[in-house]
Amino acid sequence: MTMGLTLIKNGLTYAPLPIGKKDILVCENSILAIDDDISKHSVITLDPNALVIDAEGMLVVPGFIDCHIHFNGAGGENGPQFRTPPLQLSSFISAGITTAVAPLGTDGVCRSLKELLAKCRGLDAEGITAYIYTGSYGYPPVSITGDVMSDIVLIDKIIGTKIAISDHRSSHPTVTELRHLISDSRVGGMLSGKMGLVMAHMGDEESGLSIIREALSGTDIPKAQILPTHVNRSSKLFTESLKYCADGGYIDITTSITGNDGSISPVDCIAMAYNKKIPLSSITLSTDGNGSIPIFNSSKEIIGMGIGEPSSLFSTIKGILCNTNIPKEDVISLVTENAAERLKLAKKGRIAIKADADILLISISDLSLQYVIAKGAVLMEKGNIVRKGTFEGLAQ
Repeated sequence: MTMGLTLIKNGLTYAPLPIGKKDILVCENSILAIDDDISKHSVITLDPNALVIDAEGMLVVPGFIDCHIHFNGAGGENGPQFRTPPLQLSSFISAGITTAVAPLGTDGVCRSLKELLAKCRGLDAEGITAYIYTGSYGYPPVSITGDVMSDIVLIDKIIGTKIAISDHRSSHPTVTELRHLISDSRVGGMLSGKMGLVMAHMGDEESGLSIIREALSGTDIPKAQILPTHVNRSSKLFTESLKYCADGGYIDITTSITGNDGSISPVDCIAMAYNKKIPLSSITLSTDGNGSIPIFNSSKEIIGMGIGEPSSLFSTIKGILCNTNIPKEDVISLVTENAAERLKLAKKGRIAIKADADILLISISDLSLQYVIAKGAVLMEKGNIVRKGTFEGLAQ
């Protein structure tokens, strides 16, 4: 279907703030109009091929943003056979993910930022919006141009930097090294009009978030410049993370962490934060999708292996809506407006005139995903994926 006009009628709209029943008119890849009643006749007169969607009985929300997903594969702990494969387009569509940002994982040796960039551009061509982080687990960080600042300034799709800290697989950067990395990423963002976010993979070593606090201490660098992720991997780390939020910091909770083996499920995390009156605007959710999830014993030996699931993002949002009394707009913001703010993506994460036409329609009765619209194109219709990646279904 060629992109022209699409009219969404009668949907209960969360933008993510609730704005009631609205009609939304999409032109090409942007939202053209939002009103109480947009004439179907007028739209079809303008474009006889216009698509009209009756969203009666549905929530209309912004497309979800996954700010940490390994869309070109990751893993490799325990040997090359544990390298996870690249994700296909349908994995994003079925999870309601219309914007995805990928880092390299543990392996910054055999995995390539150039290859990650190519996959990013491929997903963009197939129908969603994709970005990447420079760097990897290690320090000094890997890069394409020679340093992270140049990567962020010169390469449009690079919007931040990845680093691992407080983890037995990390390079254990010093406070000075981490401060230098945050500074370079920040300046790179300033020079390019991007956020230059540092996505900090958190392990469960005793040091916790202390190195982040020390790196920011005595500087004028905003706490929003760095986002510790996987903070729900242990009760101790999550308790520390809530205090960090209370002190003005920001955290990212991993939806692929299920709550077993001492971790905390993402639904429980959000409920705890809400009950402790932590501003939910300081929290984002991401999947760590397609990343390997090794299971370690007390000696840090691998005794099992799992994989992050992109579908966990939608199921977590559904779980929070079904099992807590948190306002819908606050829940939806976790994967829309909050993530857009952290990444400085001004046209993402909201339903507004001139915003990108990334829109989900969700059944009110059972919270099932019915429509996915990304960049103005319908990728899921009535619960069925109608666009797949270039090679999906070819290999048997």
